Amino acid sequence: MAYKKDRNSLSLFNLSFLDIMFCGFGAVVLLVLIVSSNTVRERGQKHKELLATVKRLKQEVEDQKMLLARKLNSLEEIERQVTKLQGRSEMVLNKIKKTERETASYLNVSLSQIKDRRQLESDLKRLDQERKRRLALQKLDNSRGRQALGLMGQGYRQYLTGLRLGGKRILILVDSSASMLASSIVSIVRLKNLPVSQRIGSKKWRRVIRTVKWLIANLPQESELKVALFNDRLKFLGDSASGWVKVSHTSALRKMVSELTAAVPDRGTSLYKAFSAAARLSPLPDNIILITDGLPTVGASRPSKGRVTSDERVRLFKRAVSRLPANIPVNTLLFPLEGDPMAPSLFWKLAVKTKGAFLTPSRDWP
Repeated sequence: MAYKKDRNSLSLFNLSFLDIMFCGFGAVVLLVLIVSSNTVRERGQKHKELLATVKRLKQEVEDQKMLLARKLNSLEEIERQVTKLQGRSEMVLNKIKKTERETASYLNVSLSQIKDRRQLESDLKRLDQERKRRLALQKLDNSRGRQALGLMGQGYRQYLTGLRLGGKRILILVDSSASMLASSIVSIVRLKNLPVSQRIGSKKWRRVIRTVKWLIANLPQESELKVALFNDRLKFLGDSASGWVKVSHTSALRKMVSELTAAVPDRGTSLYKAFSAAARLSPLPDNIILITDGLPTVGASRPSKGRVTSDERVRLFKRAVSRLPANIPVNTLLFPLEGDPMAPSLFWKLAVKTKGAFLTPSRDWP
């Protein structure tokens, strides 16, 4: 009898498949549970952090509100004080105005009259100053005429007794040798090695420049002028190189002063060349003003040796004087140099011989 298979019986394969399916489904469920648990934990952590942040921000907002409230209170207090001060200032101003009105009423004058009186006092003061200035100018005009150049200084140091400033043609000879930098040998040697800007700014040389300015400013307007710098060479300044310059020609005088200010003291002193140049002028000067600090160290040419003795300087001076044209007064302004004792007496004799003047200005002049 043949064996008949039962349709309702389960095979081993079907059972295994079901086991596999249920195991897989269980694994998926377990994975989902694990992932969900981690996600919930992370969300909980983030939620706590966010809550902490919100709490901190709320606290900061509260703090800022309290700070704002304090500042608003302070502002209100300041505004109250400002209002109070404004009220007080208005009261003070009202009192001042009231006092002014009472004062004007007491003096029986108006505020406009007070202003007019002050203006009148100012005008009277200005007129008095103008009168004094005119009187001073009139005295100067009576003594020596108008000034060719304006000269500013301290006080009224416009004095120099005994110097002749007159003449139709006036020659000013200015010593520009190295010794015009200072009054002592040590200072001269030190300054000679300094830059040009410091040499021309030396105290003695600036005084010489002020002296020349003073002389030009006090010359008669009708005179004519030449200005020359001399060391072991000679140079006429400005337009005086080509001829005599009228003292009334202000622009020409300013040009001379400008060149003088830019000059740098250097080299030796040749009085021979200065007096020789004066003798060659045509027409001749009728007044010579010499500005120097001592006896010459150079003659017609430079000496062969470096040092010049005192006796040799005296001989050089006498040779230079022999070059002077006759009957021309020589007015010497001597700025004494250390170690040159013969200079004052020789220049004084020159002044006596030529009927000029010899002066050694005080240290505060001009």
